[in-house]
Amino acid sequence: MNSTLIIDKSVIILVVFAVTMLMAMYSTWAERKVAAWLQDRIGPNRAGPLGLFQPLADGLKLFAKEEFEPNTPNRFLFFVGPAIAMSTALMTSAVIPWGDKFHLFGRDILLQATDINVALLYVFAVISVGVYGIMIGGWASNNKFSLMGAVRAASQMVSYEVAMGLSVIALLMMTGTLSLREISAQQYGMHWNVFYQPLSFLIFLICAFAETNRTPFDLAECESELIGGYHTEFSSMKMGFYLFAEYANMFISSTILAVLFFGGYNYPGMAWAVEHWGVNLANVLGIFVLFIKICGFIFFYMWVRWTIPRFRYDQLMHLGWRILIPLSIANIIVTGIVILRHDIAAYLGM
Repeated sequence: MNSTLIIDKSVIILVVFAVTMLMAMYSTWAERKVAAWLQDRIGPNRAGPLGLFQPLADGLKLFAKEEFEPNTPNRFLFFVGPAIAMSTALMTSAVIPWGDKFHLFGRDILLQATDINVALLYVFAVISVGVYGIMIGGWASNNKFSLMGAVRAASQMVSYEVAMGLSVIALLMMTGTLSLREISAQQYGMHWNVFYQPLSFLIFLICAFAETNRTPFDLAECESELIGGYHTEFSSMKMGFYLFAEYANMFISSTILAVLFFGGYNYPGMAWAVEHWGVNLANVLGIFVLFIKICGFIFFYMWVRWTIPRFRYDQLMHLGWRILIPLSIANIIVTGIVILRHDIAAYLGM
């Protein structure tokens, strides 16, 4: 039984890893296509039909490019930085429920690498470690622009992690669990948390932009000031790891947004589909629905990038500390009052 479980989990981990890398690769293609559409251009159209082989050509180019290293006394850390950034981007996918379950070979197989009761806490812990990949890479580059970009990225991510964590507390007060699977299960049908916690969703969404260093919060790599930011001195696949990590983080953050606030794999009529179509077919449709929600958020990331200009750094800090954190605390207080009133009313039989 244990060996069977290990095989199941190994297959799920490999599939999730492959899907995450594939989504990161084709997010680069989608980014160019969305930018071209918004700017009335064509976009990639040379490598394969509609330019679909462009991500493969980009990956081959990065693998084949010559390695350049700066004159740095921290050569080991120069290699470790991109590895940490890429590893933490992939680790967050381990606790995400991609569907309910499949019934195969006489047993139920959960579509999740691991189901832990503190999954959301695990996600925040891994995100916190991810900043070290950027900070180490920028510092080990022995370049003042790289170091400035790394310091910006670190302070930005630390600042917005506070608001992001506080925004989730109100949601946890309502759901009563840290398990992403239980949070998904509570949103059956259209009982999505975004309808009950719209402010929490808005704050979490804004913080997700800052955590992934996406425009208008890409102060860590703004070309007009810092050349390329923390990855100025990186080339070949070390540069590719940083770029893929950004798109992998965008994919994972979109997935977490869909799971926390938009029901994850749940869709209206899922119970009917399970009864009439069977568990497997109903959950295949659930996976498809989840990826539609994910792609919607990814498109929104890209739309914002090519629409809204970059903030100044003082505006970035002001938004995080002076606006989002007080709003999150106010949301916690209001949520607590509403829950308390509901409990008192239930206790008095009103």
